[in-house]
Amino acid sequence: MVRITIGVLRVGDCESFILIGGYGVSDVALAVSLNLRTFLRLQSTSSGEVRINLPNIDTFLSWEITALQPLLAGCKEQGDLKELDADLLKRLREFTGISDDSTDTRSMAVLAFLYMYLTVFAEDLASITVSVWSELPTGAGLGSSAAYNVCLSAALLSARGTISSPLTPQQESARWCKDEMELINRWAFMGEKIIHGNPSGVDNAVGTWGGFLRYQAGNITPLSWVPILRILLTYTKVPRSTKVLVSGVKDKINKFPSVMKPVLESVSAVSCTCEQTLTEMATHGPSAEHYNILEELIDINQHHLNVMGVGHSSLDTLCRVTLARGLHSKLTGAGGGGCGITLLRPETDTSVIQSTVEELKSCGFDCWETSIGAPGVQQHSSAALGQDILKILNSY
Repeated sequence: MVRITIGVLRVGDCESFILIGGYGVSDVALAVSLNLRTFLRLQSTSSGEVRINLPNIDTFLSWEITALQPLLAGCKEQGDLKELDADLLKRLREFTGISDDSTDTRSMAVLAFLYMYLTVFAEDLASITVSVWSELPTGAGLGSSAAYNVCLSAALLSARGTISSPLTPQQESARWCKDEMELINRWAFMGEKIIHGNPSGVDNAVGTWGGFLRYQAGNITPLSWVPILRILLTYTKVPRSTKVLVSGVKDKINKFPSVMKPVLESVSAVSCTCEQTLTEMATHGPSAEHYNILEELIDINQHHLNVMGVGHSSLDTLCRVTLARGLHSKLTGAGGGGCGITLLRPETDTSVIQSTVEELKSCGFDCWETSIGAPGVQQHSSAALGQDILKILNSY
């Protein structure tokens, strides 16, 4: 057995979503970290088993190490982590009974965990127990799978000794160096490929680096400034298929190229204007005019997304309820239901927020008041975590 020197590792990671932009089909989009977190605890054991409890599920799954070892026969070197080992993935599907066409969130999370565990610890499989808990429900279109994969990547690589354990006894939280963060991100992207097939890489990048990222022509650039903005996050609970929605957008572009091209160009312009505004806010401090501009951009972007065909009556309800109180909202994620965000100005009265939340809940929605622009993946000591989080992690 490999010796794990860090007894317990706790990693916090932010969820993520597209703040402004359009659907991976526009030239420029801005993605941002959401300050609602996923927590992971990894412990070394002597049980001869590998155990994991998936996010917000009380039941542990476990496998004997002796049963997992034969799956590594003939495995490829991971190298630069550009491609999945298709043979290993096939063996894992056969081992777990998960079919090739399965889209079940729980099954995909299991595959991602086992794949990363086996490839990280390939030389000497270790007995470990992993507990994961999130402040948000999974499957809400907020990058929860990326948060899960980033946490797994950081924890497994640290436990294996591939990257350092940056936390010192004097610190409550710490981050890895740039090279190690890049490695965490690359491994997390492998997990995203298992779960989603052909992801953009935006979600895992936001989960790793935090703050704001620019996504342009397939290139992801972390932005150095991190203005913190208050938002209301609303989950409509309306299910949707990202694959179907994305396909519909592409079909519309192919059918009406002369109509849709100006829309996509306008979406990119909205993203660039938003980035410029946020930069000014971070550099010179926010002003009322900055918030006026952001609110207008949110409204414009929401109209664009409706034109692209990814709106939904539930999101129209969100926009109507919030606008009646002078607040501005837009969809995030895939659209077609899912989640929306509402910008909260610094002077927004608490009573306005409370009444908005109450009306949205009466529509059957869930709401959270939170912020965006939070830091990415970190290692935490027990002292850095609230007693409620520790109680949950210790209950598994």
